Amino acid sequence: MDAQTRMQIVQEIEAALAGGPLVVTATVTVPGEPPIATPGDKMLVGKDGHRVGSLGDAALDDAVHEVALNVFTDFPRVVMQTLYFSRDGRAVTRRSQAHPGDAEMMVQLFEAPARLVVIGGGHVGLAVATIGDFVGFDVTVLDDREEFANKERFPMAEAIHNGDTNEALAAMTFGPQDYVVLVSRGHKQDEDALRGVVGRGAGYVGMIGSRRRTATVIQHLAEEGFDMEALDSVSTPVGIDLGAETPEEIALSILAEIVMLRRGGGGGRMREQRAPIRWPVR
Repeated sequence: MDAQTRMQIVQEIEAALAGGPLVVTATVTVPGEPPIATPGDKMLVGKDGHRVGSLGDAALDDAVHEVALNVFTDFPRVVMQTLYFSRDGRAVTRRSQAHPGDAEMMVQLFEAPARLVVIGGGHVGLAVATIGDFVGFDVTVLDDREEFANKERFPMAEAIHNGDTNEALAAMTFGPQDYVVLVSRGHKQDEDALRGVVGRGAGYVGMIGSRRRTATVIQHLAEEGFDMEALDSVSTPVGIDLGAETPEEIALSILAEIVMLRRGGGGGRMREQRAPIRWPVR
């Protein structure tokens, strides 16, 4: 790969990580037999389908291009995976499914960190923002009370809005990498905020509250004509059933649900996914 191509790939990756268009790279780790690529060869595919670089084989380039385009739309997101490619363009994800001589590739998605939008700067909102920042989200906080939405209270936040929440939401755009959590101080505030986010493209919208309270909010919006499919997608009551009681435990349950959905987890106990241990261990 020439220096100019390598530089273009680096620049497009950096732009994606800064919030620009998503890109996928495929890097040869094992060339296959007979060699159909060279270790270290890299090709980048943009979300619009353009290519930068080559893996040294036209059929392989086409196969990787097709896989990369699917990565952009896969959900849950897979940010890095190893794939095995044959000369005829067949791609598999498991070594056991690969044929002798298949080329091995590391396929990686580059995108800006997911955004966690916390509506409500109270005790639960603070705990949600703190844990969300810890697990890698860019945090945005909205509350109409300046004493609850400021940099001293939320030093981890990338953005803070402490004016009219409805106006702030109207000015925002949402996409699949946005996770919105409604944990404001009351029924009225959550209902108003839900009007501002539901059906606008966020990957996740969750609203705190009892089943009765949240059902009332959903009913109000349905009666106003909001799309029922969008309303059905709202995670409410929010979170995983951990028996949470404190604000920190509630926040943990909310982030557990978000991470589970984002990564495609099942939400069950890990030990229940294995066979019972027998002694002696063999």
